[in-house]
Amino acid sequence: QDFKNLISLAHKMDFKVIIDWVANHTGWDHIWTTEHPDFFLKDSDTGDFKTASGMDDIIELDYTNPALRKTMIAAMEYWVSECDIDGFRADLAFWVELNFWKEARTQLENIKTLFWLAEADPLDNPEYFEVFDAAYTWTWMHKTADFYKQATDIPVLKNVLDQYDAVCANNNIPLWFTSNHDENSWNGTEYEKYGSMAKLLSVFSSTWNGMPMIYGGQELPNLKRLKFFEKDAIEWNGNYELHHFYQTLLNLHTNNPALRAADAAVVTYHLTTNADEKIIAFLRKNGSSEVLVLLNFSNEKKIFEVKDENLDGSYKEVFGNVPINFTKDKEVELEEWAFLVYEK
Repeated sequence: QDFKNLISLAHKMDFKVIIDWVANHTGWDHIWTTEHPDFFLKDSDTGDFKTASGMDDIIELDYTNPALRKTMIAAMEYWVSECDIDGFRADLAFWVELNFWKEARTQLENIKTLFWLAEADPLDNPEYFEVFDAAYTWTWMHKTADFYKQATDIPVLKNVLDQYDAVCANNNIPLWFTSNHDENSWNGTEYEKYGSMAKLLSVFSSTWNGMPMIYGGQELPNLKRLKFFEKDAIEWNGNYELHHFYQTLLNLHTNNPALRAADAAVVTYHLTTNADEKIIAFLRKNGSSEVLVLLNFSNEKKIFEVKDENLDGSYKEVFGNVPINFTKDKEVELEEWAFLVYEK
């Protein structure tokens, strides 16, 4: 009942709520191990339930069993029909065969339209977009971390973005992020991974084609690794240094049609500068709405010109409200790891 009350209040506040759904496996103590042992894959060597790759605390379900599929979908249906949730974030979605997800979505959406987020990368598992609306951009996350360690360069990053655009087009949603629970716990906070580049990547995540994801504590910012399996509270201190930063970005993403995800009317232009080895510049348009983003991917100040026929007219910077007319002035100055976001 507490959860139903939470969903009801969230809906009144115009939120949508999705829940994590682990379809691939259960723990060893799941009731199905005794009531439905046929729901699980068996290990031919031990004769016992099959553990997931590299994780001996979980055992894998058998999706060749029609009864398991039916029971799994019924369990998912419960949360939609009883609690009125709005979708699922599918844990390790690509570990479960695609035809199950097709069956599940077809049946569940007889109840209501849902949002489906796959814990998968569109570049590795593009076929899962046949079912899912959005997926995580793990490749971008790894490549940008490599970039900060000087293990790759700007052309590599731009190539990765081109790959995502090719796979996602205007129908599917790449999910951009700089932190999540797995990454924070195993590989470090966003500041350990990206250092001074962290805020710049958050700007990118909120303005490039797709949808931004914000993880708990980023508005503090959170500088602590959180324990993975145990409750480990974020150290809330009442001082939210990045509140205005994220509020500005997310209001822009919500209100400006040029930043809509999966909208065929949106066009994104890579802009040319005379410092392309350090600068990523792009312009997004939807009718008369435009957002211009300039990102300095370097640890040195850059003074450069934006040379592109798609950029013209007057804009205002969203963080400082400073106007600029790109018809007259193409020169821009950016400090190290700095960014400018303009609205037409």
